[in-house]
Amino acid sequence: MTFSADRSTMIEFRDVHKYYGDYHALRGISGEIKSGEFFSLLGPSGCGKTTLLRTIAGFEGISSGAVLIDGKDTAGIPPNKRPTNMVFQSYAIFPHLTVAENVGFGLRRDPRSAAEKSRAVDEALEMVGLKGYGGRAANALSGGQRQRVALARALILKPKVLLLDEPLSALDKKMRELMQVELIKLQRQVGITFILVTHDQEEALVMSDRIAVMFEGEIAQLADPETLYRRPNSRKVADFIGTMNFIPCEVLSQGMDTIEVDAKGLGRVTLSTDQAPPPNGKESPVVGLRPETLTLLYPGQSTQDRTVDGVVDEVIYFGDMTYYDVYIGGTDVEVRLSMRNVPGRPILDVGTQVQLAWNPSALVLFR
Repeated sequence: MTFSADRSTMIEFRDVHKYYGDYHALRGISGEIKSGEFFSLLGPSGCGKTTLLRTIAGFEGISSGAVLIDGKDTAGIPPNKRPTNMVFQSYAIFPHLTVAENVGFGLRRDPRSAAEKSRAVDEALEMVGLKGYGGRAANALSGGQRQRVALARALILKPKVLLLDEPLSALDKKMRELMQVELIKLQRQVGITFILVTHDQEEALVMSDRIAVMFEGEIAQLADPETLYRRPNSRKVADFIGTMNFIPCEVLSQGMDTIEVDAKGLGRVTLSTDQAPPPNGKESPVVGLRPETLTLLYPGQSTQDRTVDGVVDEVIYFGDMTYYDVYIGGTDVEVRLSMRNVPGRPILDVGTQVQLAWNPSALVLFR
């Protein structure tokens, strides 16, 4: 798949292929990543996202095609001569060095004076929120602090592109969420291109300007987070990004601007054509809708949306949210919906008869 950029281009791929023996790891990647954008490569293990990142860094050669950085073909240019730096999943912190020595490691051959190097280290540490930590032993740091040291060490060399290979995966949930926000702020502060590899859908949605979803060495969809979530271009992408209910349907008719379907348990629905990605003809048609687009109606509530009866089959309590699995319309179709837990709203029991509200605008047709 080809993806494009409106602003100036920092990274350009031209029909990039990568083989490991007979294994085709990258399959004709073409397109651009914008200068100054926070870009994510998202996909399951083995989809090619890390391989693609490593071709930018120069740690992996390509079998054919070209990778350009800031307009220059990188063929034959070793990693240390490219305007990139990488933060690895393991951070690669030297435990026998201090924090300052770790951050300044890349300046060993820099012609600047010791005082200038020391000032650069202090600035880099302040940038990542570790001002005053320079004298600490690196092996005495927490996981979040080691991650910040790795970032400072990468940024001190002032790369045009910072490559992030699942840098938050070793952190606990609370620290990971904190560092996601810190990385967003840092990227805005330094203004350079960040390229993140992750298998965490939520992480990509939170942090990215645009996301490339990859499967089997190809880009399945490239879009901003909201488009990916609200209007996935295939059932496979929809199933990978968050949670989506899939309901069997029959396509009754299609006009220039609308498509009419009969969805099991929901009835006849008219959709706009922008709710229907191009068909691939490989699967039976289904309509998809997200859990938050379904609403439980409590006694006394009314709605302008469509409604359908159902029975609660499962209750999953998450503190701020409760998820309900509900059989709809006396059918074998089960959907998951989410309700925010607010004061005065009871948690329903399994077996409760309920009424669900939904709006046709939330549906996406896959066929």
